[in-house]
Amino acid sequence: MHDNSALIRARIRRFVSERITPSLYRISSPLTISAWEVPDEPVPFSEAQGQDFTPFSIGQHWGKPWGTTWFHITGLVPSDWSRFHDLHTRTEVIVDLGFLSGQAGFQAEGLVFTAQGQIVKAVEPFNNYVPLIAQPGESVDIYIEAASNPDVGSDWGFQPTLMGDKATAGIEPIYRLRRMDVALLDIQVWKLDRDVWTLFGLMEQLSPDLPRTAEILRALEKMTDHMDPEDVSGTASRGRALLAPLLAQPAYASAHRVIAVGHAHIDSAWLWPVRETIRKCARTFSNVLHLMDEDPDFIFACSSAQQYSWMKQHYPELFERIRTRALEGRFVPVGGMWVESDTNMPSGESLARQLLAGKAFFMQEFGIEPLEIWLPDSFGYTAAFPQIVTAAGSKYFLTQKISWNETNTMPHHTFSWEGIDGTQVFTHFPPVDTYNSQLSGEELARAQRQYSEKGASNVSLVPFGFGDGGGGPNREMLAAAERTRSLEGSPTVRMASPRAFFEEAEATYANPPVWSGELYLEFHRGTYTSQSRTKSGNRRSEHLLREAELWASTAYFYAGTDYPYERLAAAWQVVLLNQFHDILPGSSIAWVHQVAEAAYETVRIDLEDLIATSVAALASSAQTDATPVSFNASPFPVAGVPALSAAPRIPTGAVRLHQADGGFVLENDVVRASIDARGLLISLVDRVSGREAVPAGQAGNVLQLFRDTPTQWDAWDIDEHYDRNGVELLEAEEVKVLVQSAGLVTVRVTRRFRGSSVQQDLTVLGDQPSLDIVTTVDWHERQKLLKLAFALDVHADRAASEIQFGHIYRPTHVNTSWDAARFETCAHRWVFVGEPGFGIAIANNSTYGHDISRATRVGGGTTTIVRESLLRAPTFPDPDADQGVHTLRTSISLTPDVLGAAAQGYRINLPLRDVVGAAVTPVVVSECPSIVVEAVKLAEDRSGDLIVRLYEASGSRSTGTVSFGFTVSEIVETDLLERTVAPVAVQSRTDAGGQLVLRAFQIITLRVARSAAEGEGSLRHHS
Repeated sequence: MHDNSALIRARIRRFVSERITPSLYRISSPLTISAWEVPDEPVPFSEAQGQDFTPFSIGQHWGKPWGTTWFHITGLVPSDWSRFHDLHTRTEVIVDLGFLSGQAGFQAEGLVFTAQGQIVKAVEPFNNYVPLIAQPGESVDIYIEAASNPDVGSDWGFQPTLMGDKATAGIEPIYRLRRMDVALLDIQVWKLDRDVWTLFGLMEQLSPDLPRTAEILRALEKMTDHMDPEDVSGTASRGRALLAPLLAQPAYASAHRVIAVGHAHIDSAWLWPVRETIRKCARTFSNVLHLMDEDPDFIFACSSAQQYSWMKQHYPELFERIRTRALEGRFVPVGGMWVESDTNMPSGESLARQLLAGKAFFMQEFGIEPLEIWLPDSFGYTAAFPQIVTAAGSKYFLTQKISWNETNTMPHHTFSWEGIDGTQVFTHFPPVDTYNSQLSGEELARAQRQYSEKGASNVSLVPFGFGDGGGGPNREMLAAAERTRSLEGSPTVRMASPRAFFEEAEATYANPPVWSGELYLEFHRGTYTSQSRTKSGNRRSEHLLREAELWASTAYFYAGTDYPYERLAAAWQVVLLNQFHDILPGSSIAWVHQVAEAAYETVRIDLEDLIATSVAALASSAQTDATPVSFNASPFPVAGVPALSAAPRIPTGAVRLHQADGGFVLENDVVRASIDARGLLISLVDRVSGREAVPAGQAGNVLQLFRDTPTQWDAWDIDEHYDRNGVELLEAEEVKVLVQSAGLVTVRVTRRFRGSSVQQDLTVLGDQPSLDIVTTVDWHERQKLLKLAFALDVHADRAASEIQFGHIYRPTHVNTSWDAARFETCAHRWVFVGEPGFGIAIANNSTYGHDISRATRVGGGTTTIVRESLLRAPTFPDPDADQGVHTLRTSISLTPDVLGAAAQGYRINLPLRDVVGAAVTPVVVSECPSIVVEAVKLAEDRSGDLIVRLYEASGSRSTGTVSFGFTVSEIVETDLLERTVAPVAVQSRTDAGGQLVLRAFQIITLRVARSAAEGEGSLRHHS
């Protein structure tokens, strides 16, 4: 037989596009349209319905950027349609708001209401019908809340746009209404269209030499031969009958098993503001509920308690419908987190609260505890996460994003992921390589082809539905699932919940491989630095929350004050929302970051008020004469003030200043720092040992400016080639002594470059082995990266970087492709490099991006180079990202180990608070320096019990006593949700505290009950 398969394929494609697709609807008729444009922000149906709607026509422009237009659609189903209307038709309203050719969820969308205000479903680019129960001759009366969201970036050209800021987006209409018709869907033609789509898609993935491929091709050819192109409706059944035997052929016994989970990855903010996400959720969830009414097998999984909470607040009727389906097990809460957060930059306590807040909401509202952590799209995953996941009572973890790696392919799709403490969590990467599947033949074949565990396991998960901007599954996807349930040549497809998948995968894969350490995304490395103000707001808020909870708890026990549960919970919810993986990473439009920064400022004001109230209650409750005291919220002593207490500062040693070679030497009893005439750090000497930390002829405090033009994804990416085009900003406009006193000396350095300027204050304090640097940048660059570099005279083949509840070691060499790809990394408050007995810590108060490398010196030996990434200036999606003034704090300290680095990290992020009052003993004391108190709060159940979260910080087994500022009646260990668990760390207990043994990096949460005999308000003074 001659091979004419290419011609047959072309013929089939044309038959579908020219005959079948236009015949999906037997007949249509225009409806009457009127409209009301909302002047500013969206309004509810109850307010919109009473407005003055004016006539509107097809072809008319509508919708300013980020605007809302309410359309009122009325009319009749034509009476003469009774001749077309039968069991094989369905009456629908077809809406085309002027949809663009781009992705769903990145453009105009609408939410449909009945005339009585009940939500029906959404209309979107690939889901644009509204079901009607109207018969011929009956009326149509619906409203559509249409959002004219601009398509900011779905063409992925990454060009600067003014559309990301409401103030610059303009007011000219950006859409043209194309269609609002009542129409009769021909169900047989629609089913034929789905049959052809499934078989053709499968055929395209099969090897051309398979009999199955030829059988499908010839059956599709026969369909085109036997159907009447002039009467597709009348011959659709004939076409379907010819294809039915092909669809009835069962899958191979060895076929890969796919569990398809309905899904809609809705970014809580990204190329749209949070307020639009709320409406996206309503549109998507109404689509889902409509499909559930039509298909009893359909199951939908949705993460993010925040999104459910928005529905409860803004769409209560929709929320109750969700609750009903959730209790049926069909609308499935997954993830258990408040939002799908970034996991690199939030603190350990923030990740704990993501799970505490998220799970508490799901259990309270639905009685459901998700056991799966669901983060398909976050930009890499901290090595601390397995323990956090397990400590929250969860068992499973899913992500998709690591498939985006630029350099290395992860070797597993189903495996055990091991964290820094040794905890493992069962993990799955869907081999389909998308969280927006349409269950196409191409996608299913990819899942089967790429699955790494063949021969050991044979099941994978496919999340299907339009995502990012929402939309979710549509009826075409459910048809695809039905047709591929068991289809020769295809993986089998079964719709089920994530829990069902994980339980099956775990049961059939007894000894999965282990991946130890972080899941580093070899992509989007710029997200550690973009939008500095957002990152600064997050870091500041996390530490203010720590202080507010600590001092409020202390005041509750010592001064009898009320604990501000509601205000703290509200502040946490703001912080948790803004840790979403497109907000905190700095990859959203300008509007999103403006709102986030304003929210952080509101949080700051409220938390400062809470802290001031608690501190005042503690400081003023003393029965002794008031004296100057400092409140220290750090778990380490600072300036002689013990951890977590209030006490007078101990006088520090003197700081001496000398001039040398046009520069300055600043020294105290432990460290000597030499600043040259250019403002560079040319020497940092440990005065006890005499050890020099800066290599001869090199320097620290070197600002470096690089060209930053990534290949794609501007705000997201720092590409390796940035390092080829950079300059060092060595020349200083002025270097002068700013402050000189007995306890500190500050030198100010001023530089100007291009359109920007930098002012740095370099300070040595009398009691610290450190040089503190405050860098204030008036930043007016575009597509530039600013780094602060330190050349260090230590031989280090690895560097420690603080992550949540501990630290991770990363190599400074590039032996492997995995090492080379890790050229920009995330650290929290500090990084540390050192040799046995001597090390250097570089701490910060709001910087996350770092690179740490080494260079071989002439004559032997190595120099370790630590660089902080201070600022970027990407132009997409926010063309003005990071413009203006920024203040960043850095400290370079001499310390022998990581505990010294940790102490500096806390010090620079938790400055002492000076008041006049009484000294106050800590409400909790850890007597072992490596068992660190991370959080002190009252229990969520409002029992008045104290919750203390501690972790082992050195990376080795640690033993120590924890004691409390009150008589203890009970100490129990809990999980992160404050539920009692079997004791593993508490070895013994007394009325004052307990003895703990913690493994390396172990997190432990204690619930501590006060003795009933001890009344409230018994103030303890520092002695």
